Amino acid sequence: MLSPGCGAYCTRFVDRVIVVHSGTFPLRTDLIHMATKSTTVVVANKEPQRRIKQLKRSDLVAEEIKRMITDKNLNPGDRLPRESELQTQFDVSKGTIREALKSLEVQGLVKVSTGPTGGGTVIEVTLDRTLQLLQNYLFFKDVTIEDIYAARRLLEPELAAGAVPHLTEADFEGLEHSITCCDPNSSHEDILSQRREDVNFHDILAAANPNPFLRFTCELINEMIRQLIVYGNRTPKIEHRRFGEANANIHREITLAARERNVELVRELMAQHMADATNHVKRMKGRLQGRLILDADSLRRPTSGARHLAK
Repeated sequence: MLSPGCGAYCTRFVDRVIVVHSGTFPLRTDLIHMATKSTTVVVANKEPQRRIKQLKRSDLVAEEIKRMITDKNLNPGDRLPRESELQTQFDVSKGTIREALKSLEVQGLVKVSTGPTGGGTVIEVTLDRTLQLLQNYLFFKDVTIEDIYAARRLLEPELAAGAVPHLTEADFEGLEHSITCCDPNSSHEDILSQRREDVNFHDILAAANPNPFLRFTCELINEMIRQLIVYGNRTPKIEHRRFGEANANIHREITLAARERNVELVRELMAQHMADATNHVKRMKGRLQGRLILDADSLRRPTSGARHLAK
């Protein structure tokens, strides 16, 4: 059966197989009820190779609900239609609707409530959830500490420079507090806590940067450093002390330049800091411990100077 209006896309439903020609297929509601629980979607281009993906009916419904959220420009806090209305709209069973909503809830896109008026409410995907999903993707990737610091050398100078115009007095208080905690000359914390505090300094800068993609990427890297990097057992304590002192000193310089709103100097100092930090980690035989997969409950990042001080 050919779908009406074959233009850029041509779709047919044959023997429980949906065949899509020429590019990405925007799934249509009127095809969902025709699909079985193991409908096969075949994307067939001009090339001889075909990409085959198994889709359940609930997955098709979930995709249509996401499209509905976009088309209606729904925002966090807006409610989806009730389950009964969704059943009618997509012509599927209550179980299929609930499975679709559960899938969206797992993805962090909706919150599902029960009861006679139960249904889904659009929510904003949390950073913790996004971090966990991305780290799950990296679970089987061969990521090294050298890879992480190579990325930091590229990103951190721009992150810090972009944060400068947006830093508040609370942020500066948080930066100075972090410096005190990570400086071995003034901190009473153990070595591991001092190294984690080094990263908190960068999290405060990240929280002030208005670029959400750059901020997220750097926060992800910071969390990997905080949770997964360990140092060789034979690393002398004097090396840890030198690393802590070097970090505290350059952090003070960056904070002073940021207070003066000197964007270019902050960028230059952060580039120097990242190069020095790379060398320190190499000398201390830093390495990644385990694979890149974390429990979201373990994430501990300050989102502002004020929140940091509250801890």
